[in-house]
Amino acid sequence: MSTTSDPISSISALLSLSDSQYRIYDIGRKVDKISKAQFEKIEAAQLPYPYPSQGHALLAIAFWQKQSTSPYLWFVKLPLDERGLLNQGARNHFIAIIIEALGEDLSVNPSEQQEALLKKNPYHFTPAQYKLAAINSTVSASLKYPASKFYPPVQQYLSGKDGWGNWQNIGVQGLSDFAFRLSENNNNNILANAIAFLPEQVLLPLCSALENVLLSANVIEQIVIRFKKAETNNELSISIALLRALASSTDHQFCHELLTDLMKSNSLHEEILIIIAGRLWPILNNENTLFIYLEHLIQGHDNELFSAVFKDLVAIPTIRPVLLQAIRSPKRSPDLAQAIGMLFK
Repeated sequence: MSTTSDPISSISALLSLSDSQYRIYDIGRKVDKISKAQFEKIEAAQLPYPYPSQGHALLAIAFWQKQSTSPYLWFVKLPLDERGLLNQGARNHFIAIIIEALGEDLSVNPSEQQEALLKKNPYHFTPAQYKLAAINSTVSASLKYPASKFYPPVQQYLSGKDGWGNWQNIGVQGLSDFAFRLSENNNNNILANAIAFLPEQVLLPLCSALENVLLSANVIEQIVIRFKKAETNNELSISIALLRALASSTDHQFCHELLTDLMKSNSLHEEILIIIAGRLWPILNNENTLFIYLEHLIQGHDNELFSAVFKDLVAIPTIRPVLLQAIRSPKRSPDLAQAIGMLFK
């Protein structure tokens, strides 16, 4: 632990000075690890936050000491400025609250008074159940901890040996553990073989877990086949879930081909358009694809949807320059030009 009297000016410094090992994850869109070097630049306002969610950075911070049996987890929601940079005042306020409650030794078990101070922290938030499951899974898998007790029943179920209708005893945490351990125990092939048969009750939460992991070609291929079947049968919730499952695999050729074909549709459901912006945004880092997407947004949908999605996309650092270039392009249609004009009225 540090004995310096200098003020602690960053979350990174606070964690380091407490002799903690730590990892930082974004959990605003999906679960994405942020490197220590990247996070230090984000904290120093040298880098815009890469995964903004409604004007905020939603962070999961896992930290532990050498003697710890399991990591501590903080879930922190910090505002961003109009440039996508971390709000320094809010970050400093968060640090002050932590130091007031715990001092610099983050490993202490807080007293009731300290616990009350921590609970008053305005930057704390509680993630959705599936996000909490995902962060638990990625932390335990990356630290080589054993999976939860909910993992073996999922592995057994997905093998298909007990029948696809017997899913009542499996849960979100087990599905998440399975997703983050696809490289173990033939899990990748088990998943590829199961996708065609899974009932909606299992497929939807499984896809919410798969969105956080890079998938293999054979799994993506089976997802594409199941997606095309769902589209034929007008199974919208399944279609959306399967697209979510591809969120960390948008660079793969199979995924790219599926999304390119999807964009060629005469019209796209509002929920499909939202999931593309929210989870599959890397495919929009291309002016032609972005134009087609924007045209779909204004086709049969109200201006509120276009405005909300535009505001979401323009905040993403990798999409912002392409989007700003597209809205000024002479190639835009009259309808798109009108919709863009409405944004600035």
